[in-house]
Amino acid sequence: MTATLRPATLSSHPPTPTAPSRPSTGNAAVAITLALRPDFWRPLVRYQEETRWTRLLEDRLLEDVLDPSLHEDLAGAQVWLLSWLPGQGTALHDHGRSAGALAVAHGVLNERVVGAGRGGRRPREAAGDLGVGRVRYFGPRYVHQVRNAGAEPAVSVHVYAPRLTVMNTYRVENQRLEHIGTEQAGVDW
Repeated sequence: MTATLRPATLSSHPPTPTAPSRPSTGNAAVAITLALRPDFWRPLVRYQEETRWTRLLEDRLLEDVLDPSLHEDLAGAQVWLLSWLPGQGTALHDHGRSAGALAVAHGVLNERVVGAGRGGRRPREAAGDLGVGRVRYFGPRYVHQVRNAGAEPAVSVHVYAPRLTVMNTYRVENQRLEHIGTEQAGVDW
């Protein structure tokens, strides 16, 4: 799903726990709140020509920036800050059993989504641009590819819950979505 959200505010309702098998709107709220705080992310972000730059953000750093109503959403989650120079992108991948959200903080990112075909049908594909203030949240096994197809650098905030342990890579070949590899936390990143 795609939505444009405003930063979260205090609520009189306690957060509702979500099962790890469903997308969490808490992930989306954390991602968009941080993305809309350039005073927070600008001093942290770096750009590198060889590959996308990434930084895992520590909870203690985030708790000072996020509204207390979002602190519970950090439990068991992982928050990443990424920069994308023009032409940089990912392979077609999923996030294993983690649900997540990505919010664009600067620039424009293009997302290609591929749904596995069922019953011998070919995979379904869709693509679109995500600009500043746009957030995409998704469940486990959501297969997508993200890249900066524009002429300007981009920055995004990514939130995963539970924490990422694997990322599976895919390709579309012979009208099928084929798994081609697995990257593991602590080994490949």
